[in-house]
Amino acid sequence: MNGFALVLTTFLASGVEAVEALTIVLAAGLTRGWRSTVTGVVAATAALAVLIAALGPALTAIPLSVLRVGVGGLLLAFGLQWLRKAVLRAAGAKALHDEEAIFAREAEAARTAPVAGGFDGYAFTLAFKGVLLEGLEVVFIVLSFGANAHRMLLAVAGAAGAVVVTVAAGFALHRPLARVPENTTKFVVGLMLTTFGTFWGGEGAGVHWPGSDAALPVLLAVYAAVAGAAIALTRRAVAAQLPRALPTRVVAS
Repeated sequence: MNGFALVLTTFLASGVEAVEALTIVLAAGLTRGWRSTVTGVVAATAALAVLIAALGPALTAIPLSVLRVGVGGLLLAFGLQWLRKAVLRAAGAKALHDEEAIFAREAEAARTAPVAGGFDGYAFTLAFKGVLLEGLEVVFIVLSFGANAHRMLLAVAGAAGAVVVTVAAGFALHRPLARVPENTTKFVVGLMLTTFGTFWGGEGAGVHWPGSDAALPVLLAVYAAVAGAAIALTRRAVAAQLPRALPTRVVAS
């Protein structure tokens, strides 16, 4: 796997999670204040850093074949989950993901929550949970790609770049990045994760791919074609059941 593909994949995957975490943090900070919110973000970031420091070196001690099977399975789990949701949304069978609606919901909940003392436990918990849960997916993706390609720094650089860009843009606008085509991005990332998961899992299981890395674009094209066919078939099924229904934008995750 070349360095550009590694950075691009981790950048896109991390960017999706960063947008979702940023939405929660902005809702907490703008409605409850930034002191406790930032404390929650720092605490979650520290916990994720400890996790990376603990798991990163441990992965290097695992035999390469075993690592590839494990990494392939993990990426397939993430990729197929994202791809399934993206296909359902594209076909109109699942509500579109709307960061503005999520921001409004979280902000309203934050406004009505009670404040006790100088430290705002609600803002801390909301920010900590949001950053930790979204960050865990980023950590596992970064560790998976970095360990398998033996380029951990590049994987971390891609993820860090996505976080920096998302946070800078979000705080400059003081609003969620609602115009980012998140559902399209999830579709593309789902295809990439599924492709790499199949490739690396197969290698770990002893599969010899024709052309080695040249098989990756072929796998990607196959999955894209299958996903496109799934969208078309699902769209027909939805149209047959609800011919006049249009997809709505709600806070589905």
